[in-house]
Amino acid sequence: MKKITFIGTGYVGLVGGAGISEFGHQVTCVDIDQEKIERLNAGEIPIYEPGLKTLVKKNVNKGRLHFSANISKTIQKSDIVFIAVGTPQGSNGEANLSAVEAVAKTIGENLNGYKIVCTKSTVPIGTGKRIEEIIRSVNPMGDFDYVSNPEFLREGAAVKDFLHPDRVVIGTRTQKAIDLMGEVYRPLYINETPILSTSVETAEMIKYAANAFLSLKISYINEIANLCEFVGADVHDVTRAMGLDGRISSKFLHPGPGYGGSCFPKDTHALAATGQKYGSPLRTIEAAIKTNESQKVRMVEKLSRLMGDSFNGKTIAVLGLAFKPQTDDVREAASRVIVSRLVELGASVHAYDPIAMDNFKNHFPNIKYFDSWQDAVKSADGCIILTEWNEFRGLDLNELKDLMRFPVILDTKNILSIQGLESCGFTFDNVGRKLHQ
Repeated sequence: MKKITFIGTGYVGLVGGAGISEFGHQVTCVDIDQEKIERLNAGEIPIYEPGLKTLVKKNVNKGRLHFSANISKTIQKSDIVFIAVGTPQGSNGEANLSAVEAVAKTIGENLNGYKIVCTKSTVPIGTGKRIEEIIRSVNPMGDFDYVSNPEFLREGAAVKDFLHPDRVVIGTRTQKAIDLMGEVYRPLYINETPILSTSVETAEMIKYAANAFLSLKISYINEIANLCEFVGADVHDVTRAMGLDGRISSKFLHPGPGYGGSCFPKDTHALAATGQKYGSPLRTIEAAIKTNESQKVRMVEKLSRLMGDSFNGKTIAVLGLAFKPQTDDVREAASRVIVSRLVELGASVHAYDPIAMDNFKNHFPNIKYFDSWQDAVKSADGCIILTEWNEFRGLDLNELKDLMRFPVILDTKNILSIQGLESCGFTFDNVGRKLHQ
């Protein structure tokens, strides 16, 4: 059993801390936000993630998981310190590492014996060396090994992904660190989870390369979907056939309004910025970024055509605000770009999301929010679906039509039946299937 500290109680820190405590280790999650720590100690989970509250409660009750605002004392008592603070996108596209650097300094100040310093946060290639330099500048005699241990969690399935990963990447410079990190993840050996040992820089690159590739795949299929509309092809059939090819697989071949969330947007920008920094530009990644932004704008243009090229004075119901289902995360969500544009064009926006409305209100406090999709669409002139929540998949189209002022809908996630919409007399459109007027 190891004594482990997670610095940062955001998405990565909380899921990671709870997950490793489930492996039998003593884990303390620390944060400078005293109020947040008090809420966690009171059993409140600040993020929505299926299964997380149960996992946290179980391990708190077992005495394996703790929360504290005393960062220095907790570091001193630890064998392994995980850095899990935010690395938001900076103004130049590069990751903002100010929080990581501040944590590295604090760790250096509190090294009182050999420790592993391990980064869980997504950081640009070369950050490991920077963290080592900061710690040694503060504590030249400090005894530590550095490890890059990137996370590969999907929001909405993060607990499952952490407890049953398809791989664990451990990037370090010493065998001692590899062996100790192997003890942390020992329970996963039972499931024969691949533990990949690499250099620090390789581990950092793996995380960015994986996320950027998935972003590429989404942008690619969105462009194929757009072309399908003009040539009369059906993207559902295209993706089904593509997905049967073992070299491609069906994952992430789902057209829509563009990717969002806390990872893909900032990670693609950071990787592109790294390429420019080293004079090795990543043209495909740069193109994926542009495609993704244009896809969000294209959704507004499609809805505009359905609405007679005018939103002025019209009410638009927006169903789904989170960037994906099973999360309350609205960071970089397509909904933010689309709602902003609708308001600019004179629309009155009526919004509903099962989970994410409170977070969305922080960005759009002046639009109207409703407690059900029925209330949101009542007397609306048009409707747009932006998140594929299950309750939207099962919409009663006759009820929807009766509630709306005009039966006009844009299904950006392709979750509604074309035949059902046609039989109910909707004016509608979707993404990548035949054009409808």
